[in-house]
Amino acid sequence: MPKRTRFTTWRPLATAATAALMATLLTPVAAQAAPGESRPVHSYENAIREAVWVDTGLDGDRDGRTDRVAVDIVRPREPARQGRKVPVIMDASPYYSCCGRGNESQKKTYDANGTVTRMPLYYDNYFVPRGYAFVGVDLAGTNRSDGCVDVGGRSDVQSAKAVVDWLNGRAKAYTTRTGTTRAKAAWTNGRTGMIGKSWDGTIANGVAATGVEGLKTIVPISAISSWYDYYFQQGAPLYDSGPAWLSDYVDSPDARAKCAAVQQKLVDGAPRTGDWTPLWTERDYVRAARKVKASVFLVHGMQDLNVRMKHVGPWWDALAKNGVERKIWLSQTGHVDPFDFRRGAWVETLHRWFDHELMGYDNGIDREPMADIERAPDQWTTSKTWPPSGTRAATLRPDRGTQAGVGTLGLHRGHGTETFTDDPQLSETDWAAQIDKSTPAKAGFVTRPLTRDLRLSGSSEVTVTATPSTPTAHLSAVLVDIGPATIRDYADAGEGITTLTDRTCWGASTTGDSSCFKETKAKTADVGYTIVSRGWADLGNHASDLKGAPLTPGKRYTITLDLAATDHVVPEGHRLALIVAGTDKGLIDPPADTPELSVDLSRTSARVPFVGGATAFARATMGAASATPDATLLNGVRDPRTAHRVPEGSK
Repeated sequence: MPKRTRFTTWRPLATAATAALMATLLTPVAAQAAPGESRPVHSYENAIREAVWVDTGLDGDRDGRTDRVAVDIVRPREPARQGRKVPVIMDASPYYSCCGRGNESQKKTYDANGTVTRMPLYYDNYFVPRGYAFVGVDLAGTNRSDGCVDVGGRSDVQSAKAVVDWLNGRAKAYTTRTGTTRAKAAWTNGRTGMIGKSWDGTIANGVAATGVEGLKTIVPISAISSWYDYYFQQGAPLYDSGPAWLSDYVDSPDARAKCAAVQQKLVDGAPRTGDWTPLWTERDYVRAARKVKASVFLVHGMQDLNVRMKHVGPWWDALAKNGVERKIWLSQTGHVDPFDFRRGAWVETLHRWFDHELMGYDNGIDREPMADIERAPDQWTTSKTWPPSGTRAATLRPDRGTQAGVGTLGLHRGHGTETFTDDPQLSETDWAAQIDKSTPAKAGFVTRPLTRDLRLSGSSEVTVTATPSTPTAHLSAVLVDIGPATIRDYADAGEGITTLTDRTCWGASTTGDSSCFKETKAKTADVGYTIVSRGWADLGNHASDLKGAPLTPGKRYTITLDLAATDHVVPEGHRLALIVAGTDKGLIDPPADTPELSVDLSRTSARVPFVGGATAFARATMGAASATPDATLLNGVRDPRTAHRVPEGSK
């Protein structure tokens, strides 16, 4: 069985004064810290800063020599003098020069000799004084590396895997990009932890899925687990772009000049039909989860509309099936790093996690509850396991109500049909805002007001039987909590946070690399409904998730839509709604036609995981039906933004 992990309540580190004091603890006074904790006893200012180029064994840019990826290293000088070897924290990224990392979009900077002077983020500032080396890897085709970006494929993953191999004595590295002088990693014990947000965390997933020896843990934050699910869901296109556009976005000038063949492969291998191709198989880390040996500390925003929660459920379940030690944080934010929504608790928890996984300290983090979940802005709860024990799927049935498109949701089989017409100008926010009103573009089904809280935890699915009027049709299914709440405003530009001007410091600083970062606070919204989970599909994929086909107008089809994992409590007095509609504006692209769809309610259902299962749902909905709700417009967050989304963190 996997170990159960999380932290409980930690000593707060929220004030600038306290954090600055921690940043200067470079003397034996730190010996007063609790046993089993790495302490900041090494000089950051005098740390060794160096670069090597690791040979990946690939020739992606076809220049006749194998590609070398640039690896910038910051490591404590004192252990090296004493002959002691240190573990490694690694962030492999395509963003170190093109776009920047973190909330302040920091880039690597170098001195006149090409030695890194600023490493983005706080990992080196905080962990190097505590006896770790920090390694920042430029993915192939980016910054100072050779090769080509292939968007999660073999080259991307090998860029970082080769570095893990080098750290463990299995690969070659050189002191320059083109020279022959070898560089050895004699200063490390090879124990490596990978961390990163978005594309960086995605590479951590991909490297872990190779089963490489020496990778002890990964911390993927808002990360992709299958690249197909970044661009499509069950045939429905999520963005009007593909991996070739993304590759060009991060390519170095040198790579753009050499990588036309790789770009063309990305175009050819990712047709906008949404059909599964070998390109997607290569970039599906879930299929290789059986190879994962590293522990996984996963962090994700439940309202992330960039790297969506669809990337959490299948990956988490596959890791569980294979007995991987796991830990999870789920926030109310969008695509936001925990350093920017729960800073003090995050840094201390991450510190303990790396101490346990890389230093081998028995600090108890592996015996603590597995999950932290944000219930309301800055209000967190824990679960011993995730999903909690006792969670079981209940089959919910939509049924007709007294108005067209305004039905009920319960445990008994429905009857009749509901009809709606796809309107590509409307989104889930439009549908939910008018849940109690008959509108032509959606069919909505709502429970009675709950007599007790009802917790959803895990992944849902909605089976829809529909008859289209056209040869193409897209479907959306959305679960909604109907009732007033204050939530993080994930649709705002900050995706649930506001960046302040005050700074707090997390580690030691140098003239060129400050450990001080702008503080944030929760950006909230008072709403009348909350979107809980979403899923989309092309009805043409009814027979297979892998390949679509034209529809026959007037023929009935059945398809099951996968809804993203979540963890949400619908409070007493609120209602739970299921909405079935067409194009979800800003989140999927419309079909070629504008179909009318007739939904057979007797053959339509939702499988929703509740803590307590169907019994809990029945108990929560057994009260008397409420009076007919006032069909006023409910307020919510703004519409999802239509844009070229990029799996990165700068805003």
